[in-house]
Amino acid sequence: MKLVEMDALSLSKKISNREISSYHAVKTYIDHLKTINPVLNCLVENRFEAAIEEARKADYTLTTEEARGRLFGVPISVKECFHVENMTTTGGLSYRAGSREQKDAEVIRRLRAEGAIILGKTNTPALCFCQETDNKHYGRTNNPWDITRTAGGSSGGEGSLIAAGGAAVGIGADIGGSIRFPAHFNGVVGFKSGDRQVSQEGNFPYVDKPEQERMLGIGAMSKSVQDARLINQIIANEKPPNRTLSDFKIVYPLPHHRFPINRETYQLITSIRDTFDGELAEEQANPPFFNEAALMWQQMMSIDGGADMAKLMVDHDRASPFGEFMKEKFFRNSDVHPYLSWALIGARLFKPTQKQINQIHVALKRGDDILEDYLDDRILIMPVYHSPAPVHGQLYQELFSIRKTFLHYMPNVAYANVWGLPSLVVPVGTSRDGLPIGVQLVSRVGNEEALFQFGEQLEKRVGGYNRCTAHDEAVEQAEAELV
Repeated sequence: MKLVEMDALSLSKKISNREISSYHAVKTYIDHLKTINPVLNCLVENRFEAAIEEARKADYTLTTEEARGRLFGVPISVKECFHVENMTTTGGLSYRAGSREQKDAEVIRRLRAEGAIILGKTNTPALCFCQETDNKHYGRTNNPWDITRTAGGSSGGEGSLIAAGGAAVGIGADIGGSIRFPAHFNGVVGFKSGDRQVSQEGNFPYVDKPEQERMLGIGAMSKSVQDARLINQIIANEKPPNRTLSDFKIVYPLPHHRFPINRETYQLITSIRDTFDGELAEEQANPPFFNEAALMWQQMMSIDGGADMAKLMVDHDRASPFGEFMKEKFFRNSDVHPYLSWALIGARLFKPTQKQINQIHVALKRGDDILEDYLDDRILIMPVYHSPAPVHGQLYQELFSIRKTFLHYMPNVAYANVWGLPSLVVPVGTSRDGLPIGVQLVSRVGNEEALFQFGEQLEKRVGGYNRCTAHDEAVEQAEAELV
């Protein structure tokens, strides 16, 4: 196995055992990133010199003492939204590029405390406010399997980078599929943590609306389920209890014309059912409140009509999403990407009334109580999206259309956000065009270990991560020069 294909846990063990130096690992990943990034535009700010120096220090430490930390000397990448000391957090907005952060985000602090070495930060859409990674400051990120297609978002830079082997492991955030869309589209493992299980301190934009905070999850984008578990163990506030997979029933989705999935995705889910037939209890059903998930998600994301986001999109007090959208449409001179301005117009249109807000609160209280019991011993298998990665722009049109097509395409992703549920995406196959297809495993908070156990079974018996090698012609030469 090539070094750039190793997951973080495997690489950490080799570094700790002095089979591979941290310097060799970090230098190999840096050279690899220099090869793939001009095509993918996944890494938008690097700290290569600092990473090399930290790797040398890690190797020196190993000459006198044992490795300290579960990620000792391991090169990682992080989503641009997380503050990293002495790096910028722009949110894809040029006016924020002039200042550097003074303090690490809490999740970054915890990863560094375990010995991780940060290579750089990865691209997002503006303010992480849509599911396609493109912004006016850094530009568009491409899917490594087909650069004409989306990498998803908002953690699209992470998904693209990990798919191409640009770091041992990465980390993202998810309030509306932002980890799971890129994991599915790029063929990597992705884990969204459950309601307030991981601190968002140092995440930008900070989510301060309770209705939205419950939807936010932070977790790994990785090459293996064992890495997703490891990262969650490091960054989660509480260790989930041990649960045995055999105690769970697997719930497979019911086909429904309102919520389409393509034939290849349906066949892969059917193959999972056939693989585990007779081994685990199963049922076929859509979970409680599934039909309502997409609309509730949209209303909760629009709880203030996008006012807070609108204030952040420009560096003055005259923020007007409509004005910025028209400037871009007619003159192409707005500093705000039209994905953001149009999304904020939609948030204003979908802003719930006070009566609707009260109804949302009642529904959330009732749903939380019911799902706590329903998901106590169930794992849901759900598609992420109705298709593999669409061409650039199509995903945005489907999710932000005035025809409200999000009601058909968002329920599977929105469900875990609305109900604050942990969700694990595992690659399980490819389309006829060679595009990755993943499924998500969903349960309640406290059942994370069962999700990881089932995810590992899927890796072994159905699918798993395969690095995209289409853009790394120079990696063998770079590795050879280091030997």
